[in-house]
Amino acid sequence: MGTSCPALPPGIEIPGYRRPSRPGLPNHALLSPGKGRPQVARDFNPGRQSRAALFAASLALLALPALADDLHGHLQLLAKGGKEPAKGSDVRQAVVYFEPANPQAVKAPEKPFEMVTRRKELVPRLLVIPRGSKVRFPNEDPILHNVFSVSAPNQFDLGLYQKGPGKEKRFEQPGLVRVYCNVHHDMVAYILVLDTPLHATPDANGEFALLGLPRGPGKLTVWHEQADPWTMSVDLPQKGPLTIGLQIVRPLIPSHLNKSGKSYFRSGDRYENR
Repeated sequence: MGTSCPALPPGIEIPGYRRPSRPGLPNHALLSPGKGRPQVARDFNPGRQSRAALFAASLALLALPALADDLHGHLQLLAKGGKEPAKGSDVRQAVVYFEPANPQAVKAPEKPFEMVTRRKELVPRLLVIPRGSKVRFPNEDPILHNVFSVSAPNQFDLGLYQKGPGKEKRFEQPGLVRVYCNVHHDMVAYILVLDTPLHATPDANGEFALLGLPRGPGKLTVWHEQADPWTMSVDLPQKGPLTIGLQIVRPLIPSHLNKSGKSYFRSGDRYENR
């Protein structure tokens, strides 16, 4: 009496093998190409195939992304002294970002971001971009503007330009870029150039969530234009949500000079287009 091969273990696949679909077809049968009748698989070795399947599964696990975690928190803006909530400051103008100990690559999009001059304001007031991105500065006003920044190493000066599509600037280095108009003192905005894609903006209640963060050590930073930056070393996963308070120490319109390093108020508005 012949000895039959043991059944093919579940989850094991052999190239060219088709599992039987008709009752009574032996589990050790291979279909001969083009003939449709079974033949005995003489070289089938379930132990060897089990080891091969285990090896393949191990490779698949290695290909999976590292374990990720979410980080939740609440940000509150406080008046100077830290005892009362700040009045007149928008928590939605804050940015919370995470820099893992093993940095993640950032990729700048081909399409430029935009910061528009509109009704003698820079919109949006805060723009967060990855390093290497371009920003276009369209002018939607019927008057002249001169957008500039002296924030090294990302300083720039677009010169006077009228209504139209505006000009572009590429930001190659991470850091904060304070943006002003050389014509209008009260036009203020900020570009935050980041070397990490992991950032979030709080909602109107100050709640924020950073999703899909890589587990392990890193640095968490909270930035707001009217406060000093807040930083903390964290090691993910983090136990419970964070509660962060930032003291407001600067006015909405900070004191600053024009692009020539002179006072706006001494030189006057020489373009006469307020």
